[in-house]
Amino acid sequence: MPADRTVLLTGAAGGLGTLMRDLLPPYGYTLRLLDRVPVPDVPDGTEAVTADLADREALREAVRGVDAIVHLAGISLESTFESILDSNIRGTYHLYEAAREEGVRRVVFASSNHAVGFLPRPAGEDAPPLPVEAPHRPDTFYGLSKCFGEDLASLYWDKHGIETVSIRIGSCFPEPTTVRMLSLWLSPPDAARLLHAALTAEDVGHTVVYGSSANTRLWWDLSSARALGYEPRDDSEPYAAKLVAEQGALDPDNPDHAHLGGHFCTNPPRWPH
Repeated sequence: MPADRTVLLTGAAGGLGTLMRDLLPPYGYTLRLLDRVPVPDVPDGTEAVTADLADREALREAVRGVDAIVHLAGISLESTFESILDSNIRGTYHLYEAAREEGVRRVVFASSNHAVGFLPRPAGEDAPPLPVEAPHRPDTFYGLSKCFGEDLASLYWDKHGIETVSIRIGSCFPEPTTVRMLSLWLSPPDAARLLHAALTAEDVGHTVVYGSSANTRLWWDLSSARALGYEPRDDSEPYAAKLVAEQGALDPDNPDHAHLGGHFCTNPPRWPH
């Protein structure tokens, strides 16, 4: 997809959405912003829609006329199953139905490392990176909703021809804040590079990729992301010495350190918080 196109950005008022509102337009995209709460500081000339994913009529109107969708909306931490069902599962279904009805043929879906959170983390310098083909092993209802989103995207490609890149995002913050995050960190500039690659690569069908920077301590295989044209430029290693000194090295005997999902496997943060 050429870069000079209109993209619907859902979850535009959230943490990642706020970062991408500034970082995606330089790639040539005109953004249409959507969130269930009013998006703050909307630039002049940018369209913003306040609507819930449960409002199918408003959602279809928001989708109408866009060239692609970057779907970041939904609950981003653990919650009750009912809340996750309404927001992340039904909401994502409503989004794909709106895309189908309005003829939008490219979606980038914000999946998560928590879709495979119970995979054992690689331990040791010689441990192979985790492959993207690993089976789903969700660590929470939140992670389960991301498994659903990936499989829904696969269905809509096979049945309706809607292409999706599902990105299993690690931790996207201005800088890593934990030792675990040194292996999963996705810098905001690299996140924009990855979204741009996912929006512009040809013939993606339904592709699943891991989303992180080129971290020295990387746990997973970025080859499917690189195949889209993604070239990460950042590395968490400059933050490593300080974080390890403050928090200590990862301990394989600590249940919070044993799996890819970290403390989501044992004591997940709840939403709202």
